[in-house]
Amino acid sequence: MSADSNGRPFSGQVAIVTGAGSGIGRATAVAFARAGAHVLGVGRREGPLKETASAHEGIDILAMDICGDGAPATVVSTAVERWGRLDHLINNAGATAVMPLEETDKQTVVDLLSLNVVAPSLLAHEALPHLRRTSGTIINLSSTYGHRPMAGGAHYAATKAAVEQMTRSWALELAGEGIRVNCVAPGPTRTDVMLHAGLSSEAANDMYAYERDRIPTHHIASAEEMAYWVLRMADPAGRHATGQVITVDGGLELI
Repeated sequence: MSADSNGRPFSGQVAIVTGAGSGIGRATAVAFARAGAHVLGVGRREGPLKETASAHEGIDILAMDICGDGAPATVVSTAVERWGRLDHLINNAGATAVMPLEETDKQTVVDLLSLNVVAPSLLAHEALPHLRRTSGTIINLSSTYGHRPMAGGAHYAATKAAVEQMTRSWALELAGEGIRVNCVAPGPTRTDVMLHAGLSSEAANDMYAYERDRIPTHHIASAEEMAYWVLRMADPAGRHATGQVITVDGGLELI
């Protein structure tokens, strides 16, 4: 689809963005809306979702735990019933956990897999019939630690490695149907994810400082910088790119 007269390449298209209440998800929802798309922002907390929706009139919201029974079907049907189509599924919602092997807890592992691997899989399954009709895209969010070791975070890294392998496998499976599947793997990005993982603000800032020193560009990315790459991977002009994992980490993966 070509851009409209205002240069908005996603005009008339529909995107679902999970984890849209904050961070990269919020920035991605806003970026798609500014590019002309109708956006369904999904997340567990209604308050933060309303803040996201207030950033652009093109964003509608759905407060729902995507790990709940029947949630993926509800998310997809809500978008399709509202706008009559679905063009892009952005599997952004995820969780991290700082959990050394000595402290490994079964429920933490199960919860990580449920949110980071199972929920995106079921959302993609539900979205598939609609993406076939629009030659749509699936964009998964991984991490630089999806393909680098992470001491103290093995299970989080393992879920992101799974996301990257699902991306490649789905891309190969669906290429003949015109559906593209790609992945953006952020490096350290300034969001509230560390706080949700249980770190204090001071500990999170210490970690950002540590990471900044290690990153070749000495830069901690913003959520908006990551949203830029999500939008680029979904752009109709990039229809020949599929099965790609684009790492955006200031060169961290190179060391």
